[in-house]
Amino acid sequence: MTRLAKTLKDGLFLGAFLVLASLIVAKIDLNGDTRIGGPFYAIDGDTLAAGAERLRLIGIDAPEADQSCGGEGEKGWTCGDAARNALAKFAASPDAYCAGSARDRYGRVLVRCNLGETDVNAALVRQGMAVASGDYHEEEAIAREAGKGIWSGPFETPRAWRAAKGAAAEDDGSAVTGSLVGSILDRLKRWLPWW
Repeated sequence: MTRLAKTLKDGLFLGAFLVLASLIVAKIDLNGDTRIGGPFYAIDGDTLAAGAERLRLIGIDAPEADQSCGGEGEKGWTCGDAARNALAKFAASPDAYCAGSARDRYGRVLVRCNLGETDVNAALVRQGMAVASGDYHEEEAIAREAGKGIWSGPFETPRAWRAAKGAAAEDDGSAVTGSLVGSILDRLKRWLPWW
């Protein structure tokens, strides 16, 4: 191969690489998160609706809507409804906002939500309305020690409850895409249908 042909080939390769890199940088916001303002509608204890968009609170797993806690009979209580109501109190405020960019396998945006300076995800775990799932283990320890919410008596974790009912495992987002690499791969898969 002549020197000129090699130089042209290397230049073409470099140019293609720079074009691809600039397209990726243009599409990816390295700070990553889209901010979505409230108020929201609480679907369950860890899922919100913002219009047609569904938002899944990352790092927590709340009891399912028809799940009961605390044992049988008089001691039992509908912890799934209580978890939804706890999230609804935060979500109803127009000052509430959520931020995230990654999506779970159901297409929901994985988010961390705030009301002022309050981290809503952490507050739900601290109140005993959700278990820590990837994050918020310190808050769970506080709720467990104080016997708050689901920690006030016997209960099945939401994951175990879903498994016992034959429901699909919930994607809590803990293994997903907080990472830049995961986010890049997710976006590339959407751009390149053959990937």
